[in-house]
Amino acid sequence: MSDSVAIGSRVELFVDKTLIERMNGVSLQINRPVPKEVALTFPEAWEGKHCSYFTVIQDERKVRLYYRGNSAADDSHDQVTCYAESEDGIHFVKPELGLVEFGGSTRNNIVLKGVLAHNFAPFYDPSELGGATGRYKAVAGIGTSAQTIGNQSPLYALRSDDGIRWTKLREEPVMTDGAFDSQNIAFWDESTRQYRCYNRYFTADLVRGVQSAVSRDFVNWEPQRRNEYADGVPLEHFYTNATIVCPGAEHLYLSFPMRFVPGRKKMPWHRETGVSDAVFMTSRDGYTWDRTFMEGWVRPGLEERNWTDRNMMTAYGCALNDTEFSFTSGSITASTRSACAVMPCASMDSPPFMRITPAGSCKRSRCCSPAIALSSTTRLRLSA
Repeated sequence: MSDSVAIGSRVELFVDKTLIERMNGVSLQINRPVPKEVALTFPEAWEGKHCSYFTVIQDERKVRLYYRGNSAADDSHDQVTCYAESEDGIHFVKPELGLVEFGGSTRNNIVLKGVLAHNFAPFYDPSELGGATGRYKAVAGIGTSAQTIGNQSPLYALRSDDGIRWTKLREEPVMTDGAFDSQNIAFWDESTRQYRCYNRYFTADLVRGVQSAVSRDFVNWEPQRRNEYADGVPLEHFYTNATIVCPGAEHLYLSFPMRFVPGRKKMPWHRETGVSDAVFMTSRDGYTWDRTFMEGWVRPGLEERNWTDRNMMTAYGCALNDTEFSFTSGSITASTRSACAVMPCASMDSPPFMRITPAGSCKRSRCCSPAIALSSTTRLRLSA
């Protein structure tokens, strides 16, 4: 028997086997999210045929939601980023901001217009530096096709004092070593006292992968490091990454990539090929990722429109209440107006985020709490 692992009062989730010495007749199972209310629909002209790249920010008691609206082409200067807000994370309103002209009027909820709106992804910066350089920050930017395939696109840093009015932190890009034609996300990592940015790169075989860089000041970034996985884990197309620090267990990183299968087509009436779902993976250092759960986390289900390309996209960020992490998933199917469904799907108390299931038993059985705080002298044993 190996030595005990001292975790003190630290919260631990059953998301990997790091703290499990052995398992006899049991296996780790993931709880899939439960779809809830449709939180938002997008009928406005400036929202276009589809909306995507949702970002959720919990700002004290307010939930902020940012998303890409009209986007005729990746390099279009008419692309927009829109804004909505909610008191409960379920019922959203679109404030009339009066900031950006679209179609001859400023009566809209647009916060940004131009090429940077293609993949604008903000976050709240709680660090000491945030007070001087903007409590809200974002990354955005996309290059030419050649720059994208060659992993040499520009990525810019933006700032805001109120989360509504945005300017570049500097005119020059802060990174030029990635593809970046995706929802690249950044956040302040309190446990390591630095900023992290997870973003897209292309392999030599044009597989969409995830890499990350770190920075102390949000301007000067260290070289990218590509995500690492265990031997035998296939490199799949991860269209987005939606990586966050786990609330309440900040030593863990959670990621919810949209997995894209470009060569498969399910619905003959849909023009584009490809299907997608969302998966779940974790890391303890931000670079090496555990894929204990290879199956889909958010799945298309019975809705035909979900079986189209670039769907089942988990938003970056989550909303919190006393018992749940609420994640948002959006559809970007071009054949209909998009709908954004809020899905309370993970809890530190109940229902379990992960569970230990006896082999052969019903997957709904719950044998153990998902979040455990063990004393430094406690040994965790799991057996059938």
